[in-house]
Amino acid sequence: MNITEISINRPSLIIVLFSIFALLGIIGFKNLSYELMPDFNQQVVVVRTGYPGATPDEVETSVSRKMEDALSNLEGVDYLVSKSLPNASVIIANLNYGTDLDQAMQDAQRYIDNIRKDLPADILSPVMTKVHPNDLPIMSVSATSNLPAPVFYQKMKDEYLPQIQQLKGVAEITMLGGEEREIQVKVNQEKLKYYRISLLQVVDAVNRAGLDLPAGNVQTDTETNSVRLVGKFNTLDQLRNVQIAMPSPNSPVYLKDVAEVVDGIREVSSVSRFNGKNGIGLLLKKQGDANAVNVSKAVRSVFKTIEEQNTRQGVKFTIADDSTDNTIAAVDSVVLDLILAVILVSLVMLLFLHSFRNSLIVLVAIPTSLVTAFAVMWILNYTLNLMTLLAMSLIIGILVDDAVVVLENIQRHLDMGKEKRKAAFDGRMEIGFSALSITLVDVVVFLPILFLQVFVADMLKQFSIVVITSTLTSLLVGFTLTPWLASRIGKKEDLQPVNLFNRFLIGFENALHRFIEWYGRQLDWVLSHKLIFSAMVLLLFAMTLGVMKQGIIGKELISTGDQGKFRFALEFDKSASLERNDAVSKDIEAYILAQPEVKTLFSNVG
Repeated sequence: MNITEISINRPSLIIVLFSIFALLGIIGFKNLSYELMPDFNQQVVVVRTGYPGATPDEVETSVSRKMEDALSNLEGVDYLVSKSLPNASVIIANLNYGTDLDQAMQDAQRYIDNIRKDLPADILSPVMTKVHPNDLPIMSVSATSNLPAPVFYQKMKDEYLPQIQQLKGVAEITMLGGEEREIQVKVNQEKLKYYRISLLQVVDAVNRAGLDLPAGNVQTDTETNSVRLVGKFNTLDQLRNVQIAMPSPNSPVYLKDVAEVVDGIREVSSVSRFNGKNGIGLLLKKQGDANAVNVSKAVRSVFKTIEEQNTRQGVKFTIADDSTDNTIAAVDSVVLDLILAVILVSLVMLLFLHSFRNSLIVLVAIPTSLVTAFAVMWILNYTLNLMTLLAMSLIIGILVDDAVVVLENIQRHLDMGKEKRKAAFDGRMEIGFSALSITLVDVVVFLPILFLQVFVADMLKQFSIVVITSTLTSLLVGFTLTPWLASRIGKKEDLQPVNLFNRFLIGFENALHRFIEWYGRQLDWVLSHKLIFSAMVLLLFAMTLGVMKQGIIGKELISTGDQGKFRFALEFDKSASLERNDAVSKDIEAYILAQPEVKTLFSNVG
């Protein structure tokens, strides 16, 4: 007794089996994360080294070149790119595909440690990171308020951001722009000369007076108390009255005698604007395994709560860019396409098989084959992204092959007058080898993708797994579920013009016969003019090669698409000041905002 006979005569096993598949698929679908593209690792390691106070030329000479020489010995390196910036050096190591990134980072750290003695003593510890798609911000936000800029910056840093950072899935929030409060000590050089005091003495005196640290314990016979040296400044006058030196007896020199202490603004290193209005920019990154859509919803909810709690201060968060909007739109669009595809396939089956019952069987068979893919994606920790959904859209045409081949043959046996179960069994057995070959041909086409050893393989593997899983499931459906349904609801079709729908089907059948006859005549001509037709094929092939050689068709990893937005960067000379950068950027922003097609503009200068 084979699997088809079991499904027809004893369908309990098949019903339970596909019920489990459906249940796992539904659970998997509800737990799948949404992403625009599959998760993949680029073979890139970035080494960032801070060098406070250094100019780009000094960074390049003292840090970048030496680190390049050290990292050039790294195994698996394809090429290196270095960027020498004010106060920082960035080395980008591009590795060959297949290189172990973790091992490469360990080796890179060892090489850098070996040359650490040759690097400037005051550089910060080098920081190494992998380049990952999830490192890109998923949201760009502009925050504004009626509060004074330094007050709003401090409230953002101390009150608002902690509420967002504690959300599940939020990895990092970068603040751009804003004005941060800073207590500034403006030393008068002439007064230092007058009192014969060095700038180093002023710095040491302020640092000693501002200490706040534990100073041990005081013990008695009955108790032990902790002692803490508290020297933090609470007012500007306390800082002004710090004693700097004692040039002569009973003549102390205080900080206020040689410097002006003011409550000012820290030197601005970046400016953030939204639609030309200054504010504080926020770039939000999610954790690697977090659901970007859920993170976006949670962050938006917190923004709304903060705005409601600070209505008087006019606190407002404006979403300048949210990558999950495109993700949701893309997923919803593909899901709609899937639904339409299933319906249209059923209508085509109705036209060719002349049976509502057979169309219903197709409506059941295709989703049953697809739902298993959701379960496999969930088990393998895949996501709903453009590649997996594209695979499902493509697979609709493949899934229907098994159902059509089996159903058409079963219908032929029904039209021969056989009993339903007999017709279902004979029809499936007669066509089983053909259905098997059709399915396996599709499987072997996509199976080699799993063994690719190139960068693009990380994206195509999810695509391939979905196709293979759905195709094999459709074969199982064609051998079990389809014959069982046909054995229960199948019916001999005798197409008679008794109603409008039947007359339409008869008209379609006649048109199809005329088309087949026309095609037959064209085929006869081709077979009788083999040389001419072969020359036409070769000409088309040559023209195709010619077009490819002309470079008319471009090359790119992923189609850029049109998301209704664009991004560009302005690069100035390394010596250009922030003020010049900001002035030029303002002019460009004003020009862009003047265009009627532009809705929003988010900029970061610095």
